[in-house]
Amino acid sequence: MADPRRRHHANVPGPWFVDTTCIDCDACRQLAPTVFDGTGLGQSAVRRQPASADEEKAATRALVACPTASIGVEGRHVQAEGLFPQEIEDGVSYCGFNSEDSFGANAFLAVRPEGNLLVDSPRFASPLVRAIEEKGGVRHILLTHRDDVADAERFARHFAAEVWIHEADASGAPFATHRLRGLDPVTLWPDLTAIPLPGHTRGSVAYLLRSRFLFSGDSLYWSRARQDLSAFRDACWYSWQEQTESLDRLAAHRFEWVLAGHGDRHRAPAEEMALRLRELVQRMRATRDDTEW
Repeated sequence: MADPRRRHHANVPGPWFVDTTCIDCDACRQLAPTVFDGTGLGQSAVRRQPASADEEKAATRALVACPTASIGVEGRHVQAEGLFPQEIEDGVSYCGFNSEDSFGANAFLAVRPEGNLLVDSPRFASPLVRAIEEKGGVRHILLTHRDDVADAERFARHFAAEVWIHEADASGAPFATHRLRGLDPVTLWPDLTAIPLPGHTRGSVAYLLRSRFLFSGDSLYWSRARQDLSAFRDACWYSWQEQTESLDRLAAHRFEWVLAGHGDRHRAPAEEMALRLRELVQRMRATRDDTEW
């Protein structure tokens, strides 16, 4: 729980607050955008106290998800059980319990008869582990890149899961049991394709489930500021040119959801997503976009 003695000066009065240990990962603003906002100082703060039961629950999810325990609420106990995984659609859920080891990146769980998938890794937290056990455990862990490995090894050991990563980022997960290679998409199962997207890191990969759910890692996200697809220019660790070309190739794949490690998630018709992605590639080629949530 956050420390009220370190309460950020930008918080509005009331029981909910963010303290100055916040790392500005954006998780709280994704979960409760009407409650939390940026301060302009590289941290979040409570800009409006929750005004309804739904906002209270959203803020509670943000508190539990916060990777640095920087969110607090005075005068009450928060119960973490039952909040996560939070279903998005058709058995695909956001895991919550974001990890500081991955700078608060999002991780996702996909429940499927062939075996459940964990995409990137949340914290290995008991309430989440128990909830995943109740959903049938994890058969495969799909790592989008080296930055968001977090507690993947602990999840792999606990669930006896196989782990996938691209060979170019394999040093970030030496425990991985499978290494993807090259640039060509790989059909892992009839409903799942691994799509190498070098750029953010040399071994970045997106995973496309059922031609609907694109787990994009840090290669692509939905920008709240633009209300459009976007990419992080100033968090591109390998090659912006390579990332541009990777996203150009990605436009050939049909998807409806973009589920990002950092940045918002969003659903739109596949045709609209394809158009937005092609327009993003044009902007990337013409400009040097800055990071914006």
